[in-house]
Amino acid sequence: MNSYKELAVWEKSIELAKEIYVLTGYFPKSELFGITNQMRRASISISSNIAEGHTRYHKQEYAQFLRIAFASGAELETQLIISKSLDFCPKEKYKKSEMLLSEIMKMLNRLIFVVKNQIS
Repeated sequence: MNSYKELAVWEKSIELAKEIYVLTGYFPKSELFGITNQMRRASISISSNIAEGHTRYHKQEYAQFLRIAFASGAELETQLIISKSLDFCPKEKYKKSEMLLSEIMKMLNRLIFVVKNQIS
């Protein structure tokens, strides 16, 4: 694969970031510099780290950036749980973000496994 843009996980993470921006648009304005900002940054971090890692010369570095992307996904998952429990917007608005994030986490987990096996 020549470009990170060809990775399905990268494409889905871009879709997730856009969905998070829409979702957090429903949040209270008082949260703009709180959880809204954190969720937006975490969602962007996923695709950014996939892209940065893919452009590295060494598989070890690539695997490390994929792990960082995975950690950003876990961060975002936690923030979704918190914001949902605080009723920042209707529960049904979370479904698409939660579904995308779950799929991305599975894809990242598999990609990390594949890249780590290429190192060995």
